[in-house]
Amino acid sequence: MGRLRVFSFAGILCVAGHCAAAGLDLFKVDPFKTEGMTAPAPNMKWVPDRPLPEVGKPDQAPVVPSQFKGPLSLADLTDLALLLNPRTHQAWLSARSEAAALGIEKADDWPTITGLYRNQISRNISATTGLPVPVQTIYGPSVSLSWLLFDFGQNAAAKDAANFRLLAANLTQNRTLQEVATQVEQAYYRVLAFDYLVRASRESLKNFETALDATQRRRTSGLATAGDEYRAETQVGQAQLVLTRNEGEMSKARGMLANTVGLPVQYPLELKPVAELPPVSVLSQSIDELIEKAKQNRPDLLAAEARARSARSTALATSRAGLPSLTFLANYGMINYTNSGTNIYAYGATTPLTGSALANVISQRPEQDTYAFGFNLNIPIFSGFKDTYSTKRADELAAQAESARDQLLSATEMDVWQAYYDLQTSASSVNSATNLVKSATESAAASAARYKAGVGNLLDFITAQLDDTNARVAQIQSYLDWYSALSRLNFALGASDSAVVKAGAR
Repeated sequence: MGRLRVFSFAGILCVAGHCAAAGLDLFKVDPFKTEGMTAPAPNMKWVPDRPLPEVGKPDQAPVVPSQFKGPLSLADLTDLALLLNPRTHQAWLSARSEAAALGIEKADDWPTITGLYRNQISRNISATTGLPVPVQTIYGPSVSLSWLLFDFGQNAAAKDAANFRLLAANLTQNRTLQEVATQVEQAYYRVLAFDYLVRASRESLKNFETALDATQRRRTSGLATAGDEYRAETQVGQAQLVLTRNEGEMSKARGMLANTVGLPVQYPLELKPVAELPPVSVLSQSIDELIEKAKQNRPDLLAAEARARSARSTALATSRAGLPSLTFLANYGMINYTNSGTNIYAYGATTPLTGSALANVISQRPEQDTYAFGFNLNIPIFSGFKDTYSTKRADELAAQAESARDQLLSATEMDVWQAYYDLQTSASSVNSATNLVKSATESAAASAARYKAGVGNLLDFITAQLDDTNARVAQIQSYLDWYSALSRLNFALGASDSAVVKAGAR
């Protein structure tokens, strides 16, 4: 039999050698045709051979609570977004997952108890007689206990790592809430800006239509030329085009706002009207104070610190995995035997036992109680350098997490710096744009009056109207820039809940 096996193995090697010699590679055999499940070539599209899975709808469509029916303010939109936006749910579930992971680590502080009920049928050959023993049915319950008593702090370090991961997940959820609130603010301000632009565009169109009517009247009386009328018509057409574009942008902005809130883009959001823009405030804090506040308040920065500490605790736990551990073990059980189906022979006998001799053998195996307890000292000796490289990898990951924290700290300072000066610049722009609108409006009114009176010319009239329109657009843009910079600064500081500067639009 041994020779046959050697010969068979040699034959396999011989066949493999012939296959290799014939140019066949056994390692490229594809019995399950898996290569056919991919594209035939890198430059060819993969074509599915079965229906693709359909993207299902959300388990539950967003339902707007009754208190959010009707016109909504920015505060209402923010509260609704925090309730409906999928990102807030995802961050919350992630934190709950990490909380469960901490429970898993804490479970190692408790003993592991396992119950077992065995029912086993076996037939063996006696080692002494070479004859079969009866078919045995062994059954009975047992319970075992294992309790880790000491592991040089590996379990404690693992719990510290899990605690920091949970802290990071909770802080990340807080940051997600701030991100959603900031996105709602930005989308809301954009809707407001385009709403004002649409109003300004309509006013501009009305002014140019007035200019066209005046030009047509002057041409009838011989005071204007056909070129003047064509120029006025051109300005009306351009004003209509600008109005159409702004209305389209406002529709897009409203869809973006609905999507940010967590509603379908076509949801008819009704916003509370803003009678007038609130006054622009000026920051009283210095840039150094704001940067220091960001370091203390930003949840994502604190989460990065927690992740760095978690990685360092994981590295500590990994470094102690190769140290000894002491475990207490205990076991208790009950075993019952049942013999059937096979004769029982005494040692050296050729006839089976019967009568009292058989009863004596069976009676020697009544129901038995079994138990064991003691201590296991596990001493790792050599793992093929696995522990060495695991520790090295954990240390590198911890250093990577610390580097990510430092990078985020630098980015935080830059975010605050840029938002601070954007806010300062836009505040000055608002004041300048307000003065510009005032002078442009007066100039346009005076030019219109002169033109209607037959004193001014069309070019001056159109130029004044364009200046008035551009000044209004610049004013709206400056307000949008200021609100956006304010929102970015609050977000950079991690203070979306309590704004550094109260804009009044809430």
